[in-house]
Amino acid sequence: MKTLNFKTSLKCAGCVNAIKPSMDKINEIISWNVDLNNPEKIVEVVTDSANEQELSNNIMQAITLVGYKVEKI
Repeated sequence: MKTLNFKTSLKCAGCVNAIKPSMDKINEIISWNVDLNNPEKIVEVVTDSANEQELSNNIMQAITLVGYKVEKI
């Protein structure tokens, strides 16, 4: 398993709820969590996907389409 981290512009639990439907649709994600206490609002994704680049692109697209900024770290 791998853990991928993304810095986002999420601000609150409402923001997390806004991305939840999109994130939950990505099959390669085993679990995901947002650390709202971190100043960079880190989205941590656990996966066993062999194609990390494609998964990262799908995650960034899912978050961006809901209206938030995201970058892989």
